[in-house]
Order: sequence, then structure tokens, then C-alpha cells
Amino acid sequence: MGQERKLSEAKQGGVEAYLSRRREQIEDRLSMWLGAGIGPAGLVEAMRYSLLGPGKRLRPLLVLMACEACGGPVEAALDAAAALEMVHAYSLVHDDLPAMDDDDLRRGRPTCHKQFGEATAILVGDALLTLAFQAISEAVHPPELAAWCCRELARAAGAAGMVGGQFEDLHWESRSDATLPILEAIHRKKTGALFRAALRIGGMIGLAVRGHGTPWDDRQEPSLLTALDRFAERLGLAFQISDDLLDVESTLEKTGKRVGKDARLGKLTYPGLIGIEESRRLLAKVCEEAERHLEPFGPQADLLRQLVFRIRDRDR
Repeated sequence: MGQERKLSEAKQGGVEAYLSRRREQIEDRLSMWLGAGIGPAGLVEAMRYSLLGPGKRLRPLLVLMACEACGGPVEAALDAAAALEMVHAYSLVHDDLPAMDDDDLRRGRPTCHKQFGEATAILVGDALLTLAFQAISEAVHPPELAAWCCRELARAAGAAGMVGGQFEDLHWESRSDATLPILEAIHRKKTGALFRAALRIGGMIGLAVRGHGTPWDDRQEPSLLTALDRFAERLGLAFQISDDLLDVESTLEKTGKRVGKDARLGKLTYPGLIGIEESRRLLAKVCEEAERHLEPFGPQADLLRQLVFRIRDRDR
């Protein structure tokens, strides 16, 4: 009954109002983890700059939405949600470095290495990544659930996931022999892996609150977690196609970062490989597939459905 009331309130107040409230909760929790005594003042200042700057908070929102879709309260998943944003922020700080994408703007502000220096930016990324695992291990209960959440996040963030995708993204720069399956494989790791971790971690916490015990693995995980997994794969792909389209069609004022940089760097992108119109058709198709994977949840996944439409139609 409480879950139905929350969903009803979200519909009445509008999806944007719901997301705004959740972002406030996420940012309060992020600020808490950056409290006094966690490290040298100069390092914490740079961490705060990178972690609490303007942002969509999409990955932590996915944690909370998945938790609710599986019947759990958002309060149980807030620290895990904060951990996902820490990992995402670390990846952006390192992506922006001169040795990687060499960006000077992020979210409408100077990037971390422009503001604090390259060495500090490297350390900020290191500190945010490790703080993420501290947040989960200290705040998610029971300890067995925390261990499974840490495993999900480590797999998604490491060589088999996001970092591996970043490596392959660099490897395929300025090459003419790429194919659509290669591009999808890269972004399944680079972007999709963290989406998958966010949804699976939120789902596991929601199911645990309802009494589902650990462990989970491929042979015995609940059907709702499998559905979230399949949804995550399609959602991550949709987000990446949308992101690639924004780089060729949007503006700095809307996105808060330089546009057109993918083409300048010779990046492998959907518009570059299959064209803008075909990319739009593919985006619509992938969003439809993502929505179908939410059918087992019924109305409890309405917010996730709305999120699919927002990604499909976004202009920033």
C-alpha cells in the first residue's frame, strides 16, 4: 500500500517533481560522505567540486527507482545510490584528462584538472572510486548484501565493464573498419555496465527488504532481477545513442560541455557510423525494447518507463 501511494504521489506531482526530490536526497547523502575528516582539505574540496557539481544524477536515480520497482523504500538504497554517482564522477574526472578526451568543460564549469591541476584530478578520481566501495560496505545491510553489491559495482566499473569499454573506445579512434556490433560491444561496457550495476544493485536491495535472501547468481536470481538486467542493457544503449546524437545536434549552452568533440577526436559513434536518421530510428527501437522488459513490474515501474521516454526525447 505504501509503494502504491508513493507512485500515485509521483504521478500527481509530475515526474520532474519526483526526480527533483530524489536528487535532493542523493545530493544530501553525497555531501554527508564528503564530511569533515575524510581526507586533506584540498583534496576534499576538489572531490566536492567534481561530485556535487550540476548533474542529472541518472545512475543514482536508477538505483532508487529499481529499489522501488522491486518493492523497497528508497531510504534503504540511498548510500548505494551515492556510491554509483561517486564511480560515475570518478570516470568523468579521468575521462576529461589530457591523456584521455582532453576536455576543459564539464557540466558548464572548468573540468577538475583545469580547476585544480592534473595530479589532483587523478587523485580525486582515485579517492571517489574507493569511497564508493566504503559507502556500500559500511552502509548497506546485511553484510552479505553489501558484498554482493560491491561485486556488482566492481564488475561494472573494472576491466570487464566501464574501464574496458573506455580502453576499446580509445583503441577504435580514427579507424575506418569498425562495425555496428563492435560499437554496441564497446558501449555495452563503457556506458551500459554502470547502468546495469545501478539497476541490479537497487533491485537487490529492494528484494532484500522484502525478504529475499542472498546469494544471487545466474542460476538462482529472482525473475525481477533478470528483467531489470535486460532492461538495463537496452537503456544503456539508448542513452549512448542519445548522447552521440547530442554531440552532433545540441549546443554547449544546453549540454554544459563542448559539442562536436567526438568527430574532432575521430570517436566511433552511432551518427558517424550509421548516420543521424538511422541513429534516431535505432534509438526509438531500443527504447521500445527497453519498455517491454518492464512488463513484469506492472505500474511499479511507471517511473522507469517515463525515464525511457525522457532519454529518447532529451536535448541536453
